Amino acid sequence: MKFGVVIFPGSNCDQDVIEVLSRTSHKPVARLWHKDHDLQNCDFIVLPGGFSYGDYLRSGAIARFSPIMQEVIAHANKGGYVLGICNGFQILTEAGLLPGALLRNIEQKFICKNVFIKPETNTLLPTRHLDVNKAYKIPVAHGEGRFFADADTLKQLNDNEQVMFRYSDENANTDACFNCNGSLESIAGISNAGKNVFGMMPHPERAADPDLGNLAGLSIFESIMDSVPA
Repeated sequence: MKFGVVIFPGSNCDQDVIEVLSRTSHKPVARLWHKDHDLQNCDFIVLPGGFSYGDYLRSGAIARFSPIMQEVIAHANKGGYVLGICNGFQILTEAGLLPGALLRNIEQKFICKNVFIKPETNTLLPTRHLDVNKAYKIPVAHGEGRFFADADTLKQLNDNEQVMFRYSDENANTDACFNCNGSLESIAGISNAGKNVFGMMPHPERAADPDLGNLAGLSIFESIMDSVPA
C-alpha cells in the first residue's frame, strides 16, 4: 500500500501527514504536486489541511479544479482510497466525492482548539479499530467546518453507516451542546456510499506524536494501516 499526499498552494499540514504516514506504514510517502497529473502509483491519497489557494472564493472551491484532482476523482471512482482532512474534506465536497457542504462556523469565528469526537461505526477504514463507546481528543482548526446536507442525504448517511465521527464531550456524549461549529447532527466526519472516500474536519495528524502530548489521532492512522491490504 503506497500513500500519497497532495500539496496545494496554501497547504500547511502536508508535512505533518507525511510524517505520521511514513512512521506508521514504514514506507516512503509520495508528495503529489497540485499541477501534476501523476498519482505515482499511489493506492491511498490524502488531501491535507491548510488554506488551499488562500481559501479565496470559498474553501476548497478553487483547489477542486487543480489538475491533480482529475486524477484523484478518477482514482476514487475506481474504488481507490482517499482521505480529506479539514481543507481536504472541503475539497472533497466541492469535487462531489463526498455529499453535503462545509459552511461557516455557526458563530462566524475561526476555531482552533482540542475537541472530542466519537466514532459512530466500525465499518469504515479510519474507525475499524476504534472504540465506538470512547471519545478521542483531536484538535480542530477551521472557519468553515459546519457540515450541512439536506434531509434525504442525512438519512442516507445514517442508514448506510457513512457517519464516521460526531463531536462529543470526553465521555462520548454527543449532545448538541458539545458541537463546536454547529454541524448538523454534530457530524465531524463522513464517508461516501462506496466507503472508500473519507472526510473529517478534526486533525488527527496533530495528535499523533508523543512530543505533542497527545496520541489519540494515531489510532485513526493505525486503523487504516491495519485495515487496508498490504
